[in-house]
Amino acid sequence: MPLHYPRYTKKDYEEMPEWKLNSLLTEYGLSTHGDLAYKRDFAIGTFLWPNVNLYTDRSARFNPSFGACPLGGQVFE
Repeated sequence: MPLHYPRYTKKDYEEMPEWKLNSLLTEYGLSTHGDLAYKRDFAIGTFLWPNVNLYTDRSARFNPSFGACPLGGQVFE
């Protein structure tokens, strides 16, 4: 099994031929069963990280004016 995630974009997976998807999934020890649409969705869900900024509570971010980080640690100047 490779040490790193593949570096393909969502568009790459959506346009990837079936033989290449099969090869990629096999390389990572994953199943190649299903139709092409299923394999593409599976690869996208497996190898692409969601956009973290969409799920981040902006009010919980570190603000130096508060004098401490939101996890309770000390701020050193």
